Formats: sequence, structure tokens, C-alpha cells
Amino acid sequence: MDSQFGLYHVWSQGDWVTRTVFIALIGMSLASWVVILIKALDVIRAKSLAAKVEGFWHSTDMAEGLNKLGTSDSNPFRELAIEGREAAAHHRATQAQLHDSLDVSDWISRALRNSIDNTTGRLQAGLAILASVGSTAPFVGLFGTVWGIYHALMSIGAAGQATIDKVAGPIGEALIMTAMGLAVAIPAVLGYNALVRGNKHILAKLGRFAHDLHSYYVTGARVIAGPADSRVVPMKKA
Repeated sequence: MDSQFGLYHVWSQGDWVTRTVFIALIGMSLASWVVILIKALDVIRAKSLAAKVEGFWHSTDMAEGLNKLGTSDSNPFRELAIEGREAAAHHRATQAQLHDSLDVSDWISRALRNSIDNTTGRLQAGLAILASVGSTAPFVGLFGTVWGIYHALMSIGAAGQATIDKVAGPIGEALIMTAMGLAVAIPAVLGYNALVRGNKHILAKLGRFAHDLHSYYVTGARVIAGPADSRVVPMKKA
């Protein structure tokens, strides 16, 4: 009895169009879940790295601060600190050529901005897949439903019978494709929104860290709100 209903019956009774839509929805679902899981792990990892930023400012020198941030080359906060350090060192080494056209503040700002842009690109990689799946999966499922209903009506017309027991089964099975489209689209949309919020949180942390790094490399001190004796972080310049 069970073999006459459900997804297996839709597959076994469908033609190549129905099966193509079925496979497309399964593929879209797998792709969206892979992206959600991978990007969610990236967001969790980045948030844990953001928690180490304050320890960076309580280091005695830059080398110790970088070690506190972590040793991974894919660490966006470590990358930001290194980019700022190298920009400051490069400006000092070529000051005779650069000081007339670009001051140290603009030079370091550009380097930090480039680093943040690179991190933004990595964080947003894959989100286009979720957006595409979330917007197209319902229509793919609807197309499967329309084609399934057409296929069912053609079969009923060929049989010459249109009783409720002959119509309800095929039409109900065709509507399964619409349900599948929604089942694929909803997780993709929710995952996309959650990842966008997570990325915004990480980029906000990077922006604040970049502001502090800019102040440190330009003025020699981290500018933060609070009492006057807490404005200067006891860290030596690299």
C-alpha cells in the first residue's frame, strides 16, 4: 500500500521531466545545507577569534600580540594586524618618496581597508548559492507540480475515468513537488539571513579592531573610551 504513495511513487510514475525536477531539488537542498554548515562553522570560528582581540592589546609587544590572536594564516584579525604593521614599516622605509603624496594615515587606512575587503569576500563566498536556492526552489517545485498535474490529467483522460479516487492520488502526488520546493527554499532563506547577521557581527568587530590598529600605528597608542590612564595600551611598536 505504501508503495503506491509518497516520493517513491512520484519518482516511479513520473517521466523524465518530473525526475529531472526531483533530482534538481535534491541537489539544491544538498548544496544549500553544505554551504550552511561550512559557513556556520566559519562564523563560529571567527567569533571565537574576535574574543582574543582584547588580549592582543594587553601584550608587551607585537610578536606576543600576534601569537595571542592565533597562528593561522586564515585568521582575519591576525591578517589585519600584519597588514597594518607591514604598511607602517613600508611607509617608514620609503618616507622620502611617499611623504609628499600620501601621509602615513592614508597609507595605513588603505592597507587595512584592503584586508577587510578580502575578509568580506571570503565571508560572503557561497551566500549567492543560498540566495539563488531560496529564490528559485519554490518555482522549480511549482514547475514540477504543474507538469505532474498535466501528466496526471493526460493519464486520466486516456483512461476515460475522472472519479475522485482516480484524480486525488495523481494530483496529490504532483503537489508533493511544491512541498519539496518549499522544503528546499525555507532552510536556504533562513540560513542566508542567519549567516548575513553573523558576518555583519564579524565585520563590525574587524572594523573596530582596524580603527584601533590605525590609531596605534599612526600615533603609537590605541584610542579607546574611558579614563585618561586607560587610553594608552602598553605595547611596543613592531
